[in-house]
Amino acid sequence: MSAYEIAAQLPAVDVLRGRCRALAVLERIVDSSEPYYAYTSTWGDDEAALMSNGCGDEWAVVFTADGAFIRVFDHESEMSPYCDPDRELWPGLVDGLPAVFRPQVEEPAFSDGEGRFVATAVLWRLAGGDRWCAGEGIAFPADDSTDGSGMLAIMLDDIVDRYVEFAEDYYEIGVDPAIVAHVVAHRPLTDAVVRALNPDVTLAEMQKDLAAIGYPMAAR
Repeated sequence: MSAYEIAAQLPAVDVLRGRCRALAVLERIVDSSEPYYAYTSTWGDDEAALMSNGCGDEWAVVFTADGAFIRVFDHESEMSPYCDPDRELWPGLVDGLPAVFRPQVEEPAFSDGEGRFVATAVLWRLAGGDRWCAGEGIAFPADDSTDGSGMLAIMLDDIVDRYVEFAEDYYEIGVDPAIVAHVVAHRPLTDAVVRALNPDVTLAEMQKDLAAIGYPMAAR
């Protein structure tokens, strides 16, 4: 799956933000020590959803007043700047990027030790825009090497089934799709919902994290 293909399927910014928050809550419950998916409402003046598989692959969605910016890095992709002698980005990767998102290319968290932006895919959508965009005229590798955009597929329309499958594959646990759907719908959490995902976690332990993620909490 390429950036062009994923751009045609990603939901609107507000919907994506909600799904990112839901993933972060699910991960906080299932694995609070090293969550695969995370969300922070204090990414400078913005908010950000973050993914890291612990093996060098990662993505980030930065939600700003101007829209949303996505940076993907697949460490095995032929499109990695580490495959280039001069550490240059793959041609076309940020062509057409609106000026309002240029600060993201200079974000230290997305750069190597020498301050160079590192990515294998970049997508964006302006506030009020009707579609997601990627760099203009990208010629993908002839050997079908991906750009890592497929890692964003969990946020497409079948997010509940995709998370259930992810939990089975990654954590080797079975989770109730109805419980996942509860979180994806942003219904307030209860102890029963939390314990259905992880009997060792309580709702009280999660209050601070839920506030940081921006997820609704049940009235007391």
